[in-house]
Amino acid sequence: MTDHDKLDAWVDAHFDEEVRFLQELIRVPTPTPPGNNAPHAERTAELLKAFGFEAEKHKVPPVEVKAYGLESLTNLIVRRPYGEGKTIALNAHGDVVPPGEGWTQDPFGGKVEDGKIYGRAAAVSKSDFATFTFAVRALESLGVPLHGNVELHFTYDEEFGGEMGPGWLLKHKLTQPDLLIAAGFSYEVVTAHNGCLQMAVTVHGKMAHAAIPDTGIDALQAAVHILNALYAQNELYQDITSEVEGINHPYLNVGRIEGGTNTNVVPGKVTFQLDRRMIPEEKPAEVERAIRKVIADAAKDCLGVRVEIKRLLLANALKPQPGNQPLVDAIQKHGEAVFGEPIPAMGTPLYTDVRLYAEAGIPGVIYGAGPRTVLESNAKRADEHLVLEDLRRATKVVARTLLELLGEQPPAVQ
Repeated sequence: MTDHDKLDAWVDAHFDEEVRFLQELIRVPTPTPPGNNAPHAERTAELLKAFGFEAEKHKVPPVEVKAYGLESLTNLIVRRPYGEGKTIALNAHGDVVPPGEGWTQDPFGGKVEDGKIYGRAAAVSKSDFATFTFAVRALESLGVPLHGNVELHFTYDEEFGGEMGPGWLLKHKLTQPDLLIAAGFSYEVVTAHNGCLQMAVTVHGKMAHAAIPDTGIDALQAAVHILNALYAQNELYQDITSEVEGINHPYLNVGRIEGGTNTNVVPGKVTFQLDRRMIPEEKPAEVERAIRKVIADAAKDCLGVRVEIKRLLLANALKPQPGNQPLVDAIQKHGEAVFGEPIPAMGTPLYTDVRLYAEAGIPGVIYGAGPRTVLESNAKRADEHLVLEDLRRATKVVARTLLELLGEQPPAVQ
């Protein structure tokens, strides 16, 4: 039996335990906002301790968390030193978007049915807390000499941009790995992703009684005019194409609108939040300037209206990195062996925390447990789920990859 066979057999023998671990993670809610995520870190650390993994708890100061717009946040690092050599970090995030409506399963129940596990973050990305933890356990079960180290990074603000998660750990020099694998899906290894600009736009008018609307300035009507100008940009964006496979063109989405005081009152203030996805070839500063100009030009058409624009998030795109090739090669090789089909290297229109590692000079890729597309998993929608066989096989792929990169090195050619 080869070492790869032994890894696979260990994962199979402990898979029920891995599923139970994931269920426990799903059952501690982490909707962000509001972002009260420290309790999940405490529970995760407790579960990890049962495996002999000591988790360092890096609590972000409450004043920083509150200023960021969240309630509590503790990041975890588990360090597994094996000897001299490179350090490979495995990162997954435990914060999630709120469940929303339309669920037929308990969003925080972790129910297993028909070979799938249901719950918010079953696919993105508490699943990879399990993938990465059990891949490391499988690796260590071999008892073979290893050269290097593994770190588990479990963080809690990816949905908010990552600055208080990986960004905070890197800023405070609490970690500096050589390579990174971050939570992803099983059927592709992602080497590039979109950037994201998020902005809040507040349109100020003047309240008035609906019976005498001419005495007011309708902020909602002005906001509609501005929104139409912004949505028109999506037509133009289709002419801007990326050369990265898996990424098409930029686009803009308005995900939240609020305003007004009552049905019989001319609204005096309306706020909306927009999300502009940027392909790797775009320059964020130019994109932001262009968006601000579209808003300002449209606002000029609305007499008496004043507009405020606030940047909420600027996440740079991840561009293909030559330094991540050992990870790409190993995942593709072992992914094909385990899944029985080629695992392409490509880009994704999502944005992730990997960019923060890349900006710190740490080459990384995105790979983990999940389906071929975000749509198939219902990620960020009702009844999010994960096919358990994808979890099993992804765990084997990551374990094999770690063994290849940290195992016995061939003698140097003289």
